[in-house]
Amino acid sequence: MREVATGVWHWDAPHPDWAGPENEVMRRRLAAMQAAPNEAARGVVSSYAVDDGNRLLLFDPLAVPRGIEELAAAREPVVVLTCPWHERDTRSLVERLGAPVFTPAPDKDSPDLAWLVGTDGSDGHLYAAGGRLPVGVEALAGKLPNDLVLWIESRGAVIAGDTLVDFCEGLEIPVEWLPEGVTREQVGDGLRPLLQRPVDLVLATHGGPTDRAALERALA
Repeated sequence: MREVATGVWHWDAPHPDWAGPENEVMRRRLAAMQAAPNEAARGVVSSYAVDDGNRLLLFDPLAVPRGIEELAAAREPVVVLTCPWHERDTRSLVERLGAPVFTPAPDKDSPDLAWLVGTDGSDGHLYAAGGRLPVGVEALAGKLPNDLVLWIESRGAVIAGDTLVDFCEGLEIPVEWLPEGVTREQVGDGLRPLLQRPVDLVLATHGGPTDRAALERALA
């Protein structure tokens, strides 16, 4: 765990499903790379926490360090997911901390977040591209309707799930993960308005923290 900017923490942990068939194409591409693979290319994923003074926002949380849980206990914890299949350790956090969850809608008939979405009395909140969450987060369209890129204006931070990644060749839009009929250029066009904002940090959950220059190169 490290504080990458005031009130912004990063930590990483092994991806629980990296060896699964859904990641086979990406694993083959990474194995063919000439550059030495970084941790993300080995199946390590990143999570982030942002302290806004009242709440501790936990983004795509996995294997949350004790120090982060202690911070959460002193704040109002909130889980924010960039996509529903990044639920990772969300359920255990909800059970332990009573945190509400903000997430894009799961795919129809998907098991993602079935324990949360649509259940009576759940504290799950769905959001979509163009939405502004009541926790100071704005959602922008990503490569899928439920894989979104988030903007935290108070921290000048962009947070991305599977739409922007860094597998040791710099931040990029991964063409291997684009749905049929969607091009890299289309996704980039949708994200280019971010370059009109005061971006200081780019927080990739596949990869680690980087900066505005990396975002500019990814969207060029």
